[in-house]
Amino acid sequence: MTCVRCGGDVAPALLACPSCHALVHADRLRELAADAEAATGRGDRAAAIEHWRAALALLPDAARQHAAISARLDDLSREETRPSAWRRAGAAGGAIGGAALVLWKLKAIVLVVLTKGKLLVLGLTNATTLFSMLAAFGVYWTAFGWTFALGLIGSVYVHEIGHVAALGQAGIQATAPMFVPGVGAFVRLRGRVLSPIVDARVGLAGPLWGTGAALAAHLIALAGGGPFWSATAHVGAWLNLFNLLPVWQLDGSRAFHAMSRSERIFIAVVFGAAFFVARDGLLILLAAVSAVRAFGRDVRPDGDRTGTVRFAAVVVALAVMCRPVPGSVL
Repeated sequence: MTCVRCGGDVAPALLACPSCHALVHADRLRELAADAEAATGRGDRAAAIEHWRAALALLPDAARQHAAISARLDDLSREETRPSAWRRAGAAGGAIGGAALVLWKLKAIVLVVLTKGKLLVLGLTNATTLFSMLAAFGVYWTAFGWTFALGLIGSVYVHEIGHVAALGQAGIQATAPMFVPGVGAFVRLRGRVLSPIVDARVGLAGPLWGTGAALAAHLIALAGGGPFWSATAHVGAWLNLFNLLPVWQLDGSRAFHAMSRSERIFIAVVFGAAFFVARDGLLILLAAVSAVRAFGRDVRPDGDRTGTVRFAAVVVALAVMCRPVPGSVL
């Protein structure tokens, strides 16, 4: 090669003339610089970086232009990785929107805490409740560990307070919950429930409150609370689902007292469909017993549409939380 400035010989591998130091690819460098500036002008930083890197490859390391282009590339690279004002605003908006969505989902729980929290706390001030709770906690701790015991006791307690709250709304006094290790807990009524509808509401209140407690633990687990909250949600959901079994004095049986035949069949179908969500054999048992109860002699002709809808909603929510969650072993 011949240098265009001094006419001296230049080896093909060199980027500058060894005599006058003229750049061998000066014309191409000017084209790349123009293309890079044009790309920068239209906001295409990626293209500008590509052009400047191509120019850098045509410059000797010792050339002053090499240092200037290297500095320019550093600036463009930082601007490429730095969020723009709009992107920052979008990210902030996304974060605010996500927080708003979580708060919206938690609004029911927040309302319960604000309106019913006093009842939950007052239950713990009863000596019978507190000491029986501690006794049950000790038994479960010995058998399963304190984390499982804590989640189990908390789930059962909220469930029973739901019954107490519903009885109070119906004007019927009840004792505070009494725990029996290995059995669960119960409340004693100081009066009679005369209406099947009221009895159904009282019976369903326990699983309804229990669903709220399990949902709170489930949301905490989804937010990164750890396996304890995930397992607490799963155990609480399963226990409340079991209580919906329509036999004996369980809550499901009390809710069935107010239902018509078609409503009972509907609940049996809901239990069957919920099995494909949770894949828990308990739901097959619930569906079978509900189907048998649909043809019992105690069917009410008028039914309880509101109670049936609540029953179905509770079943769906509990089935979702009964699905096995990896890493939820206590």
